Amino acid sequence: MAQTEKLRLDKYLWAIRIFKTRSQATAACDEGKVKFNGGSVKPARQVGVGDKYDIKTQARRWTIEVTALLNNRVAYEEAIKHYVDLTSEEDKLVNKHLGTSFYTGKRQSKTGRPTKKQRRGLEDFFGSEGSEEE
Repeated sequence: MAQTEKLRLDKYLWAIRIFKTRSQATAACDEGKVKFNGGSVKPARQVGVGDKYDIKTQARRWTIEVTALLNNRVAYEEAIKHYVDLTSEEDKLVNKHLGTSFYTGKRQSKTGRPTKKQRRGLEDFFGSEGSEEE
């Protein structure tokens, strides 16, 4: 891609795999989570080589410098060649625990209410409360 071509910021952030979808990149720009020179930027801002952006995602904070423009989403190994990660070590560790465990909306196996089979076993073990034999 020629260096003089226009490229939107939200499309660039999606292409280098900072955000999973372009909609998420647009929403982050609109919410002020993407900053250029300390100020919030719009998703339609033109990206240039040498620009530095501060990005705040749910998982971590990024400080990146654009080294090359990337128009389409490519594999991660190729995408990381188009920016330099200038993030400090303390910002990388802000939400380190989110990488290993997060809420998926489903209950984990073997937790929560007992199954019908387990309830029957408990009733047999403790005895039936409703019917008492004399």
